[in-house]
Amino acid sequence: MAHTGQGTAGVQSVYRSLDVLEALGAAGGAASLSDLAAACDLPLPTLHRLAATLARRGYLRQTPDRRYCLGSRLVALGTQANALLGERAQPVLRMLSELTGESANLAVLAYGHAEYVSQAPGLHTMRTFIEVGNRVELHCTGVGKALLSIVTPVQARQLIGAAPLQARTSFTITDPGALYAEVARIRARGYALDEGEMEVGVRCVAMGMPGAAPMAVSVSGPSVRMTDELTAVAVAGLRDATAELSSLLA
Repeated sequence: MAHTGQGTAGVQSVYRSLDVLEALGAAGGAASLSDLAAACDLPLPTLHRLAATLARRGYLRQTPDRRYCLGSRLVALGTQANALLGERAQPVLRMLSELTGESANLAVLAYGHAEYVSQAPGLHTMRTFIEVGNRVELHCTGVGKALLSIVTPVQARQLIGAAPLQARTSFTITDPGALYAEVARIRARGYALDEGEMEVGVRCVAMGMPGAAPMAVSVSGPSVRMTDELTAVAVAGLRDATAELSSLLA
């Protein structure tokens, strides 16, 4: 029985450590010890020991203002995990690209941005192209706004308020209140639209996949081809794609 107890204690500490990492991710990558203790429902001394241990291994880093943030050792692990994720998603993205003729993309929520992890290029000579590993802002992209719609309202507000909403085009939403309202509309209808908000002449439709690691799938192309009719086809395809990916990547 004593051995069983030790095993249970070991598992509990792993769960708690993962809770700390996930709470930091939900907070945008950095938080105070007191905020982390509240988010993880742990006593402050326990949280301090866990954070100090993770910091010694490089999974956390303490900032000059005594807050903790995600450490550099997670970067290599995340890069490898995202590469494997992108490979597994490729067949589904290719089907979506063949259905619409346009580029299909998969992005994950990473450090307050949307990070592209895979793309199936469109069938046309003139098509949208993203570089795998590229991170884009949440407020002006289809995948970004889709991600904001599937996290908790509290996390969405934290992410939106983390930095000024810079205008990328004249169509970019730069007012936080207007973005909150847009995210609410996206939640209600189930998909996000980027109407030239990141790049003039490009339209993107995206759908989020809730979970411990929020993801979003999108179809993007030149506005002249991404008509309302094709967008409707893309929305139906995205519903099938997100359902399949949710099962495949679970």
